[in-house]
Formats: sequence, structure tokens, C-alpha cells
Amino acid sequence: MAIKGRGYYSSSRDRTEALVNEYAPMVKKIALHLKARLPASVLLDDLIQSGMLGLLDASQNFDPAKGASFETFASIRIRGAMIDDIRKGDWAPRSVHHNTRRIGEAIAELSQIKKRDPTDEEVADHMGVSIREYHTMLYEAATSRVTAIEDLGISSDAIVFEHQDISEDSPLKAVMNEKYRDALAHAIESLPPREALVFSLYYNDELNLKEIGMVLDVTESRISQILNQAIVRLRTKLRDWI
Repeated sequence: MAIKGRGYYSSSRDRTEALVNEYAPMVKKIALHLKARLPASVLLDDLIQSGMLGLLDASQNFDPAKGASFETFASIRIRGAMIDDIRKGDWAPRSVHHNTRRIGEAIAELSQIKKRDPTDEEVADHMGVSIREYHTMLYEAATSRVTAIEDLGISSDAIVFEHQDISEDSPLKAVMNEKYRDALAHAIESLPPREALVFSLYYNDELNLKEIGMVLDVTESRISQILNQAIVRLRTKLRDWI
């Protein structure tokens, strides 16, 4: 029995080591892709280190019976590990969080009053700041946190593979809820045209801020402001779901 146990352990360890070695390049690829969408203060080496831990976790917990390929399963765990580490080291000062909440509250209040999405100028006026100060707030918020689809309440683990069961109390249940999907789609469609376009280019076409700026002929910082405002609007529209 002891010999069998050692053999099983060796086989399991060899399998894990083989998977880690084979998919290590994927960690760097994901890190580079994520780095292009993050502030300069986030180091590539830190992302890779977190991603390798995610890959190790994936190699030890992968179950082919769930219906997913290891590459798909590992990519989710790798990206999730990177984002988790970034969030643990939240570098945003309290003032940035405070201003982001103020922007969301102003947009919500004006949307109720005007029965439409307010303009930048209207939000700034409602907050009692200049349009330049307002844009600075948006830029600081965008460059101080991970601006990703997770901000809408969807985690990178919210992908259900074939044959995977979802219990009623599972956190995946809300994500898979058809009504939430409809609400999210409607919220995106109701964004102001430019914000909807930037959102689509960033998330659907996976262009980075610089590339989107070249497409729309505006600065990268302005694209960052537009994207962050779109996220704030969507969070406001979906506040009952998130």
C-alpha cells in the first residue's frame, strides 16, 4: 500500500509539473494582455508571479469530467489570481473612492430627474465642480483600479462549463440569471453613443486605450475618462443587481 501511495503521489506530482511547464508561456501572455489595460504602477513580474500560482492551482484542481479543456480552465484561474492580487493591493487613495461614489450618486440622481443619461457638464454642475475637475476625477478613478467587466458584478470565474451543476445558493446563479443578462444588455444599449462605442471597442474588440484613442482621434486619457464614466453609469443602472 505504501508503495502504491508513493507511486500515485509521484504520478500526480509529475502531471502537475508537466502542466505547469507546458502552460507557463500562457501566463506571460495573459499578464501582457492585462498589463496593457492597467496603470503603470502594476508590474509585469508581479502579474506573472500571481499567474503562476493560479496555474499551479489549476493544475491541481482540474477535473476533465466538468467538460472544459485545461487551457480554458487554467486561463480563468490565472487571470483571476492576477486580479485578486491587484485588488488586495488597492493603491487608490480614499479621495478617489469618495469621488467615484459621488459621481455614481450624481448620475443616479440626475437620471431620475431628467429621465435620461446626464451629460458630463450636467454631472459636473450637479457636483459643484468644473468640467475639468470632473474629468480629472474620472481619470484618477480609471487609473487607480482595475477597470474590467468584474466592476459590473461578473467575476472571471463566472463561466459555466457543460455538465457543471449550479445550486440555488451558488454565486454563479445570479450571473446566469437571464433577467440579469437582459438588464446588462439593455443598460449597455442605453449608454450615450460614444460611451457605448468605447465600451464595445474595449471589451468586445479588446483594443487598449491608446488604440481606441487613435480610432476616435482623441487622447488616451480622454478615452480612459469615457470608459470609466460608462462603467459608473452601468453600475448605477444595475445597482439593484450588483
